[in-house]
Amino acid sequence: MTVRRDFKEPARCRPDLVIGRDELFTAARDQLTRGGSVLLHGPAGIGKSTVLRALAADYGEAARTVLRCSATESESHLPFLALADLFGLVLDEISDKLPVAQRTALESALTGRGESTLQRDGLALRLAVLSALRALAAAGPVLLVTDDLQWLDSASAELLGFAARRLGDTPVQLLCAVRTEEQEYDRHLRASPPDTLAVRLNPLSRAQVSALLDHRGYTDLPRSTMREIHRTSGGNPLFALELGRALGESPTPPRPGEPLPVPTSLRALVLSRLDMLSDEARRTLLVASAGARPTLALLHAAGRENAEAETAQAAALGLLATEPEGPAVRFAHPLISAALYAEAPAQERRAAHAALSTAASDPIERARNLALATTGTDPEVAARLAEAAALARDRGAPSVAASLGLLAARHTPPDGAPAPDERRLQAAEDAITAGEVDLARDIAREVLTRATVPAERIRAWEVVIEAAGQSLGEVDAVFPQALADAGDDPRLLALVHYRLAWRKLIVEGDFAEAREEAAHTADLAARGDDRRTELMALSFQASTETLMGHPNAPTTIRRALREPQDPYVACHHNGVGAARFRWLLMSDQLPEARSTITALLREVRRRGMVESEVHFQRFLAETELRSGHCGRALDLARESLRLARDSGIGLGASAMLASLAEASGGDVDRALALAREAAGKAEEDGDQMYVSRALAALGHAQLVAGDAAGAVGSLRRVRELEQGLGITDPARGRWQGDLAEALVRVGEPGEAQDVIDVTREHALRLGRESVLAVLDRAEALVRAARGDHEAALSRLTSVQDRLAKLGYGLEEARAAFALAMLRTGRPGPTSYDEAARLFRRCRALPWLRQVDAAIAAAAPETVAVPPRTAPPSDALEGLASMERQVAALVMEGATNREIAARLFISVKTVEATLTRVYRKLGIRSRVDIVRLAAGRHAK
Repeated sequence: MTVRRDFKEPARCRPDLVIGRDELFTAARDQLTRGGSVLLHGPAGIGKSTVLRALAADYGEAARTVLRCSATESESHLPFLALADLFGLVLDEISDKLPVAQRTALESALTGRGESTLQRDGLALRLAVLSALRALAAAGPVLLVTDDLQWLDSASAELLGFAARRLGDTPVQLLCAVRTEEQEYDRHLRASPPDTLAVRLNPLSRAQVSALLDHRGYTDLPRSTMREIHRTSGGNPLFALELGRALGESPTPPRPGEPLPVPTSLRALVLSRLDMLSDEARRTLLVASAGARPTLALLHAAGRENAEAETAQAAALGLLATEPEGPAVRFAHPLISAALYAEAPAQERRAAHAALSTAASDPIERARNLALATTGTDPEVAARLAEAAALARDRGAPSVAASLGLLAARHTPPDGAPAPDERRLQAAEDAITAGEVDLARDIAREVLTRATVPAERIRAWEVVIEAAGQSLGEVDAVFPQALADAGDDPRLLALVHYRLAWRKLIVEGDFAEAREEAAHTADLAARGDDRRTELMALSFQASTETLMGHPNAPTTIRRALREPQDPYVACHHNGVGAARFRWLLMSDQLPEARSTITALLREVRRRGMVESEVHFQRFLAETELRSGHCGRALDLARESLRLARDSGIGLGASAMLASLAEASGGDVDRALALAREAAGKAEEDGDQMYVSRALAALGHAQLVAGDAAGAVGSLRRVRELEQGLGITDPARGRWQGDLAEALVRVGEPGEAQDVIDVTREHALRLGRESVLAVLDRAEALVRAARGDHEAALSRLTSVQDRLAKLGYGLEEARAAFALAMLRTGRPGPTSYDEAARLFRRCRALPWLRQVDAAIAAAAPETVAVPPRTAPPSDALEGLASMERQVAALVMEGATNREIAARLFISVKTVEATLTRVYRKLGIRSRVDIVRLAAGRHAK
């Protein structure tokens, strides 16, 4: 099909494209913009056609003519069919521009009149296609869009390949997609123009598959199901969508341990090859599909005596991947295993699981297969499953423990001990630990429909509240019900009041009330002899007091550290270890903070505590950032963000920290986007505490990006929010120095000094040495803006030394940078070498770019300036303080860049200030200011 430039095809597929394909799309779009061609390749269903259509819609507007064809397997035997699709509608436009022999051959091939063949008219046809493309290109750029290149009829493929290799500088580009396995695209690349970029589409990540399914309306799938969809689909978007559709249409979701329903559309992709297997080989593959980690030895132990020959037969058919090293039996794609299992009768599946329940060496695997081989309730099977769940929990596999726990509950008789619901609640708690909050909430809600025992109901309410995460406002109705269920039992009341303490902090934003609620919880738990809840409450109280700058914080931390301790609380992200880490970090004890959080991170990974891992990885990234290890911090922050996106836990907090890391060591635009994402997530959750943190990150990114006015706006709001929250410890967010610096840049040194004075009072009271040093750096900028350059230089030199001794590498480098900028334009040597060296040591790339810009701005001007004269005071009457300073420096002959450097403001601020000066003095340019000064001076 040919599309003229007066027709625009809507970009129907772009919403899907942005899910996981941004970088790929950008690379392909850039290649097309440079005049090159693009070959998209990958396996069936990977999204090639989606990307192809989106690229064609996006870039096609740049071409005068767009020629399209989409081949099919059923029509691949018809010669010249693709050629007819491409040139059929433009034949009349170009035929009179071709030599007679070429025109005759091309018309014969396209219309079917006559008997044109490559053998008879080969050269004429080849030249005709080349001439036709050149004729179209003479009127404007041409884009050939070809989908499913592998089904192109051989005649058309030969002719297009001949032309493509000879187009040279002719403005004709190819945008093609071809189905390939592994790297089998070479022959298609050889038939493309020499400048063709081959782009392979890889499988989507779990988070990207989740986003794709959400976009298509499959939004209610539990996270555990989403993980299974990703595993079964292998990250193939078509397969994932088909699996999601099948789940959406299924009246009942699969039970724990059961595979996903595989729709007929996907089974058809592999069942034809399965039909070529012998019956015995198919049974062997069924046993392999039922096992978690099948090997030849396992298949032998399960009674498959001829496993080697039967798996070799399957490998020859492409059903199994060959493993030259190791004993593993691996399916070529997870979908093959799923389709094989789904197609098997229930009786054959149970037989396979029964064989594996004795053949597997791992007790967890034996128990799982025993459960899937058993129908109905069975106390012995339930007990074995519960033991396997405990073992999985100890191994740090809470997700497996949750699955086994649900199987145990299913096989537990109604009058069993423990009861089925007790096992379900344990499974829900394991799911919480594993980060599968949707599954946990569903289990707890189900238990609440029938539970009557107060302890069970409180346990279920706890899961529901925990599953809400930062969105505690969404479960407000739960708290009165939970308090009613708790009655006057101090142990149960302590559990509810602990959650209420968090609600006070997150929803109401009241640190003082949250602290009081936590202290009350600790007292209740002590009366109820619940040491775990008492320790959690004390840890929360200590963290709250630390952030508030409360004098009791050290005492409360010591109380939380007393014996006896609880291993779970010790490593929980809201436990005593985290409270101690936070105190160390805010007290400038960076090495000890690093070793503490590293040990905690190691332990939660061992235990499989996903939520704690997300937070602790972020805490470690923050520690590295404070230490000036920007590259390391950036890697950790990005990994924390990936884990948060995959698990759906701590997304706002991870985005906030990733923004700070990007602004310091990565990409500033990315930092701005992440900070806005974090602020939006916190606002959406009603999380008052993290709204301020996210806005502080936004203000920092704006400052680094050179948007001082934007930084002032964001950070002023942070100041208002934290005053309302009752946060007085400036070490919590460390935004005050950025606000003061931004205020200086926009010409508000008075307000900047006020921020410094108020913050310094709290920092002195709490002994926050690094905060005091940063405040002194900001005050040096205020002094410079007011003309006291010598005092500013002296203070900056002292600040740099103090920050170096405290181990704050990035802040030290920022002090060196400020020092170099302040020296610019003054007598004596000016060097940015020290700042550049320190920023390089930190791998602070955005700051290094600022150094480069400052060096360029400090280059000597070639324009002559009038001799410097003292500014007469009467010429500056009526001007504001900043306006007088800028005008005075203009009168001295300083350039805008020199003024910006000397007053430590941006060039844009200088320009805006000069505009106000011109208006107030009734003049039109800086030359008039110099003339005014000279005239007044002559008088």
